[in-house]
Amino acid sequence: MPTKRHYNDVDDCAQHIAEWLGADLRVAAPLGLGKPHGLLNALYRLTQKDTRRSMRLYTALSLTRPKPKPGLEARFLDPFLERHFGADQVDPQYAVDQARDALPSNVEVHEFYLQSGALLHSGSAQRNYISQNYTHVARDLTLQDVNLLVQLVARREGPDGVCYSLSSNPDLTLDFLKRMEAAGKPRPLCVAVVHPDLPFIGGDAEVAEDYFDLELIPATSPQLFALPRLPVDLAEYALGLHASALVKDGGCLQIGIGALSDALVKALLLRQQDNTIWRRALVALDVDGSTHALASWVGGLTPFETGLYGASEMVMDGFMHLQRGGILKRRSWDNLALERASAAGRLNAETPGGHYLRGAFFLGTRELYDWLGSTEKADPDAIDMCAVSNVNQLYGDHQALAMLQRRGARFFNTCMMATLLGAATSDTLEGGEVVSGVGGQYNFVTMAHELVDGRSALLLRATRKVNGGIESNIRWSYGETTIPRHLRDLYITEYGVADLRGKSDGECIEAMLSISDARFLDALCAEAKSHGKLATDFVIPDAWRKHRPRYLRESLLPLQQRGLLPTFPFGSDFNAVEQRLLPALSWLKSSGSHWRGKLRLLRAALSPGPEAADESEALRRMGLHAPATLTDRVQRRLLQAALRR
Repeated sequence: MPTKRHYNDVDDCAQHIAEWLGADLRVAAPLGLGKPHGLLNALYRLTQKDTRRSMRLYTALSLTRPKPKPGLEARFLDPFLERHFGADQVDPQYAVDQARDALPSNVEVHEFYLQSGALLHSGSAQRNYISQNYTHVARDLTLQDVNLLVQLVARREGPDGVCYSLSSNPDLTLDFLKRMEAAGKPRPLCVAVVHPDLPFIGGDAEVAEDYFDLELIPATSPQLFALPRLPVDLAEYALGLHASALVKDGGCLQIGIGALSDALVKALLLRQQDNTIWRRALVALDVDGSTHALASWVGGLTPFETGLYGASEMVMDGFMHLQRGGILKRRSWDNLALERASAAGRLNAETPGGHYLRGAFFLGTRELYDWLGSTEKADPDAIDMCAVSNVNQLYGDHQALAMLQRRGARFFNTCMMATLLGAATSDTLEGGEVVSGVGGQYNFVTMAHELVDGRSALLLRATRKVNGGIESNIRWSYGETTIPRHLRDLYITEYGVADLRGKSDGECIEAMLSISDARFLDALCAEAKSHGKLATDFVIPDAWRKHRPRYLRESLLPLQQRGLLPTFPFGSDFNAVEQRLLPALSWLKSSGSHWRGKLRLLRAALSPGPEAADESEALRRMGLHAPATLTDRVQRRLLQAALRR
């Protein structure tokens, strides 16, 4: 590019890009929050209109708002979605069309991580998915002749001029452009799209003005995409309590996103702030003492004094809550001498600088984005957003330092299913359909095995609901594997912890049975015996027979009665009336998924029972206080039945 161009109009900027680069656009865009939807939509429209053009997009995690089904779901979600995301929120149109299998023939979208479960039925998304470790994406992109990189950025103007922050997504941009240069390939046209609300993060994420060739500052910008806060149920809390005993004071923490991670964070805060209550809950859950035994040498049972250091590909709300709770506080320095002194306890407490959280991208609530911005202003060294190669792997020039920084590391990730022999399925179904993607999970599991005192823990619910029935998430075998069994380590369900590291196949099977739901123990045990992997005289201990939902409810009742296990542990984006509606709507949805449930619904609708105290307010929120049609009256009756049950 000759002279840097500045734009305020999205369509003008897109037209200039198209004219400059020609008919074939090969675009790289960050995953998640860093994608400039407006500009991508403008480029997509240009390509749609002109069949002589083509557009190939390489990205991941294209975030779109949920699309509620007509009926009660739409009545509930439509007002909430507009309030939460904002009426001006812009979805990436290519993602909307791809979900409908309606991409034009001159557009291809290749993602290495899909919005979880959203594209299971999209043929084009399934065919064009690229299975990659997070750390291999930048390497593989250099083979694709990318000629355009677009990214949402934060902008700062000071005495030394303009600078940008890659903010939410330094993860692949830094690695990709370095690899392009090292390979001797032409640098793609780099476009900075400024968002006024994106927090400016310094350090590695800060780049000079000439890093980008074009600057687009749109006249208006929609709110940043924010994830709604999730509910956590008793089984998830039980799992979180077991997991929280495996975290070592002074160690390093990596966690993912979702209800299981929220449960772990809440349990860590309880361990720190009300240790006696936390211990009582753990004793009630840990009947055979196996979690306590592991905690004695893998984790700990006391509050955190030194605190934890966070090193996670994704920075999410949990780290914010841990920092506020006095847990995330161990500082680390990108200096080997300082880090060695810190590890040996010789570092002066007044030593300036150092970060307590390192990440490659962030995504969460608006509260998280505000916290990141305010922390950067108050303590610029505290949070280090950097390339994914500096977070998800140990090898390279920084290996000795990285291993020292990650001392006592505990890597917590979720999976969908696990086998009795210790393999995990986290991203793909047995028929090859991709649910999400490998992402960085394999990176963290292998790191745990490379570190002297690192451990990988895969979290999963023991069971799941399928068509009105219950299935075990612990299987004898499964047709797809994300983590092979030779990398088996720790597995955690609501019923306990299975330590598989260094164990024989028979020992692993026994350990996995010990954290399975009791309703499936006999079948699992028989399958293992039929393959000669479990001794024929093995007998299931009586303690494992207690592993049922009722056992969890009884064990956690004291905490629940004290309000320590709220449905929304970190607050809710739903108001009080909506929170009252959620379980009713969930019951209706679950009951309508199978014939037994439909019969139950019919009986409830015919005889709904006495009116609930807050029923009229709930009906008004759903627009059913004055039904005008037969459909409205049926929906009203079903909702009344659900509210009154």
